[in-house]
Amino acid sequence: MRKSGDNQEKHLKNVLIATLILGIFILLSIFIGIFIFSRQEKEQSWTEQLEEDHDFDFFSMLSFKEREIYDEILEATREFDEAFCIGKGRFGSVYKVDLPSFRIVAVKKLYSDSDMIDRDSFLNEVKALTTIKHRNIVSIYGYCSRGKNAFLVYEYLEGGDLYQLLKKEVAKTLDWIKRVNIIKDIANALSYMHHDCFPPIVHRDISSKNILLNSEYEAFISDFGTAKILNPNTANETAVAGTFGYMAPELSFSLKVTEKCDVYSFGVLAIELVKGEHPGDIITSLVYEKLGLKDLADRRLPFPVPEIQNVLTSIIIMAIKCLNANPEMRPTMYDVSQQISPICADCF
Repeated sequence: MRKSGDNQEKHLKNVLIATLILGIFILLSIFIGIFIFSRQEKEQSWTEQLEEDHDFDFFSMLSFKEREIYDEILEATREFDEAFCIGKGRFGSVYKVDLPSFRIVAVKKLYSDSDMIDRDSFLNEVKALTTIKHRNIVSIYGYCSRGKNAFLVYEYLEGGDLYQLLKKEVAKTLDWIKRVNIIKDIANALSYMHHDCFPPIVHRDISSKNILLNSEYEAFISDFGTAKILNPNTANETAVAGTFGYMAPELSFSLKVTEKCDVYSFGVLAIELVKGEHPGDIITSLVYEKLGLKDLADRRLPFPVPEIQNVLTSIIIMAIKCLNANPEMRPTMYDVSQQISPICADCF
């Protein structure tokens, strides 16, 4: 009798263990199913959010369907082959793409190794660029997303970025008048973003890498992946973003973003255009030491004639004001734009 009881007890234990394993398997299946479903919903919702925000399919402006343009871009780049890559940034790589049904465009493909960053960057850039339109801000033709692939389609600017141009020997072709006009273009675009857009838009990453040029050396602000649309009803605190060497000093102890962050970056960029390279450690001393045009002028160019000397000196003085460690003491980009435009007119 004891043996029969042992067998029954053993059988009961086996049944309980099998039931427990089956229960765990069912629970795991449910959790995995929920995870996959929620991830798919999440991947769909971020593009749906764009459609809800803008109430239109952006590619319809080009008489394209999203699937058609997606396939055409993949074919034209051989699925984003490195041979077509013309630049890489923090959030994605840029490709030169010749679309037979349209024109040559620049396609910025977001990196897929960090979905959350990509999604935020994608949304930021689309929202910012569909909100603003200015002759010195790169134009966006549309956006496209399928699965983990997300990219933005821009006008293609054949001059490339300012950073690369200043590094090369061809920087000599970037004479003083061209450089002055680039400074004016950037000032006007930032003034528009800060003072003519409501709510204001802060770029947060103004640097020579994010200034593109066309064949006529006109300047265009690009890469709005870190842009912040300011909310007048909040403190506008956010994670630190920007390029080292261009970021305002207050961002080292404060997460509050204001237009004055861009003003500081503009000051660095203006000095960089005069000097022909990033000013580096002399930024701090510029505010206290009286460094003039003779100290800062790019030695690859002939020293400017007196009329241009006066213009460049005025720009240096304005740039130094923008570099003030106290953001409250910096001018607004509207003030900068209003003061630079008349002195740029003296170049002609």
